[in-house]
Amino acid sequence: MKDVFLKDSTKEILAGYSFLLPNLIGFLIFTSIPVVASLILSFMRVDLISTPKVFHFIWFENFKRLFTDVYFWKYSWNTLVLMLAIPFSIAGSLLLALGLNEKLRGVVFFRTLYFLPTICSGVAIYVLWRLVYNSDFGVFNTLIAKFGSLLGLTLRGPNWLTDEAWAKPALIIMSVWQAVGGYNMILYLAALQGVPRDLYEAAEIDGASSWQKFWSITWPQISPTTFFIATMSIIGGFQSGFDQAFIMTGGGPNGSTTTIMYYIFNNFYTWHEMGYAAAISWMLFLIIFSVTLLKWKVFGKLIHY
Repeated sequence: MKDVFLKDSTKEILAGYSFLLPNLIGFLIFTSIPVVASLILSFMRVDLISTPKVFHFIWFENFKRLFTDVYFWKYSWNTLVLMLAIPFSIAGSLLLALGLNEKLRGVVFFRTLYFLPTICSGVAIYVLWRLVYNSDFGVFNTLIAKFGSLLGLTLRGPNWLTDEAWAKPALIIMSVWQAVGGYNMILYLAALQGVPRDLYEAAEIDGASSWQKFWSITWPQISPTTFFIATMSIIGGFQSGFDQAFIMTGGGPNGSTTTIMYYIFNNFYTWHEMGYAAAISWMLFLIIFSVTLLKWKVFGKLIHY
């Protein structure tokens, strides 16, 4: 009887592994092997253009170069500035979720409408926003000119994507618009619907105002969701910026919208410095890991479970 039980359990284990095998193979081929390869590349100087091709171990030289590379620090700063969109997008997602959580007429339609930018092609969105920011016939500058004419003034909007002073704010505005109605809104909406109604009923009996109910009940109850959204947004913020810069500004003007990811792309594909690109990637991983760990240590105790 025991042998039969062992055979059945072994079959179940093998069946489980057989179901996992396709994903494990995919993870091995498309994730694990590239990660190990990039780690090896980060200690090498690779030149596939010259003849013969160069593959030399230079150990930590690529990482030493990072600390004296003014462009790395400049583009790191650009990345941090563009991440200013994160708190605004989180706040906007929460406000939108609070509104869509109310029992209003047509709320299902508006939930779908606000989520549409998330399922649209990123390239299409960036092309449209490039037209919106056009200095001659873009929507923003047209509205500014119309507003000026109402006041009897001649107002001209800025060169949004070609002026160093306005390029970053332009990308931040677009990022906030894109993120407000996305997955963060859905997560907040799910969290709000999970708050026990009896807590609000008890607060109403005690005479609590809407503001008091939000800070005493809603905010603590959705704090795990806020922590998760903030963590994922920070991780995504460090890893983003390539597609916007590549399509809308080309990293300009004067490198003001070039991010770390765009710098990695240029090093790898444009300048063929594959070893240095891999080193930057691993430095970015260490930065993300450190920031995430620090955030967990500092703010993890404030979460209400």
